[in-house]
Amino acid sequence: MNLVNLESVSHSYGPKPLLKDVSLGIEAGDRIGVVGRNGGGKTTLISVIAGELKPNAGRVTHNRGLHVGALSQGDDLDPARSVADIVLGDRAEHEWAGDAGVREILANLLGDIDLTAPAGSLSGGERRRTALARLLIGEHDLIILDEPTNHLDIEAIDWLARHLSARKTALVVVTHDRWFLDAVSTRTWEVVDGAVERYEGGYAAYVLAKAERARIAAASEARRQNLMRKEIAWLRRGPPARTSKPKFRIEAAQALIADEPPARESVELVKFAAARLGRTVYDLEDVTLHAGGPGQGPLVLDHCTWQFGPGDRIGLIGVNGSGKSSLLRLLADTVRPDSGKVVRGRTVRLAHLSQELTELDPARRVLETVEEVRKFIQVGKKEWTASQLLERLGFKGEAQWKVVGDLSGGERRRLQLLRLLMDDPNVLLLDEPTNDLDIETLNELEDLLDGWPGTLILVSHDRYFLERVADRCVALLGDGRLSMLPGGVDEYLQRRAAGGALSARAASVSGTGPGTAAAPATAAPAAEPGLSAKEERELRKELSRLERQLDKLGGREAKLHDSMAAAAADYGRLAELDAELKTVRAEKETVEAEWLEVAERLGE
Repeated sequence: MNLVNLESVSHSYGPKPLLKDVSLGIEAGDRIGVVGRNGGGKTTLISVIAGELKPNAGRVTHNRGLHVGALSQGDDLDPARSVADIVLGDRAEHEWAGDAGVREILANLLGDIDLTAPAGSLSGGERRRTALARLLIGEHDLIILDEPTNHLDIEAIDWLARHLSARKTALVVVTHDRWFLDAVSTRTWEVVDGAVERYEGGYAAYVLAKAERARIAAASEARRQNLMRKEIAWLRRGPPARTSKPKFRIEAAQALIADEPPARESVELVKFAAARLGRTVYDLEDVTLHAGGPGQGPLVLDHCTWQFGPGDRIGLIGVNGSGKSSLLRLLADTVRPDSGKVVRGRTVRLAHLSQELTELDPARRVLETVEEVRKFIQVGKKEWTASQLLERLGFKGEAQWKVVGDLSGGERRRLQLLRLLMDDPNVLLLDEPTNDLDIETLNELEDLLDGWPGTLILVSHDRYFLERVADRCVALLGDGRLSMLPGGVDEYLQRRAAGGALSARAASVSGTGPGTAAAPATAAPAAEPGLSAKEERELRKELSRLERQLDKLGGREAKLHDSMAAAAADYGRLAELDAELKTVRAEKETVEAEWLEVAERLGE
């Protein structure tokens, strides 16, 4: 059944046409993700579909009796009304309290909000979640969401994706969260140059199909083709679920990536990073940290010892308020620990992108603002000018001569990030760098970071960006520790679902540096008596070294298994691989024995 039809719809603001002669329809059960550049017409399109905006030309038809629920980027909450009144309306308490669906929405979106509080006392993120809860509690034939994941953490985004997937309501969603797109949508619309291009499947399918169209038409320039190949290569190397939705022939698209190298030449980058940084980047030694200052606010770290090494690319995960930004500020030396010591390498050249952007001179022009930092920068093997990098991050042509004071919030964030990169740092601390960035700009930023050597510590609720850019994930689970997550975001969600309890030592070595799933779990004996502070630090460093060695040996073992599977018919090659596998396993057992000995001395 058709719910909404658009016939030859056109709309523009000033001289720029956002929609040109667009005709499309939405049927019951459709689940559509809308993508496109910022300012390209996505919000205009969904406003027309919702009936909130009358187009300049064309006709919009709604099915009789259609119930549409829409979430805009702003909100219309009455500041004098309570949260409960806004979300639940005139429902009696016994009515909504007895509804499991309503209770689930309240628990996952408003669990930390006082329902009796007036809307005027809420933060921007709390107002956003209140508006989303109000929408989801209602019954609708069509739900339209504009950036629903803004202000939600990874856990809440995962819940929202599962909730929307379970509803039978038709869905149209605008979002730059690519993981969320793949989780909820079965069709993708791209708004580009006033037209709406339609693709089957979620984000992964959209990338493959777009590459296929570009290959057939031979219409994309070389640089964008190279970027698309790298994006597809990463998607195809990722979990199989990423590409389970395409309903078209993908052999031609796969041909694009047949000889595509890994997204990052890890060995080369780590060598370069190590040469520039030296062996020490950050060593946390018995650090205790509270988010609000010594003894104030939530406990972030409790006597934690940890090492961040050269070339590490770490994604930091945790619920809102767990202390992720506080940890970055600790590393940036803008806050001091309650106790303990933070050792910073002598060669560290730091760049810190916080959520509170540094003020830019509103009177300067965009290109001048970047060139005052540096006019050229080396990224990987290529030298880029300030103008070229500005173009990659969305400032094309005349946009480079705009006055900073006229930029939007998203444009200012892109400009600040580029200024940080132009300062040629070797350590990057990025706190929510993807805020207000569209998908094309995210792709460019990821590609830029692929060639950047150095240590990267990233906080982001954008799961796709996190998995794409970081090599390892570390979690703040509220227990005062930094916990390694060999299974990435999936493992984090599983641990949170289980109450945040720590798993065996195989997943997180108590307060020490990067661990490995191969590290054996042991009971925690008493620490060896008489250890001095210096001896304990040396032992912890040795433990960290052994864990990294186990991590590498585990990777070699996995690659050998893959090679053996590929050479199943070549018995000579199999014999060689089997001998190499036995050597790796023997080395691994030796390292595990050393690990156990050191861990026992530390009482781990």
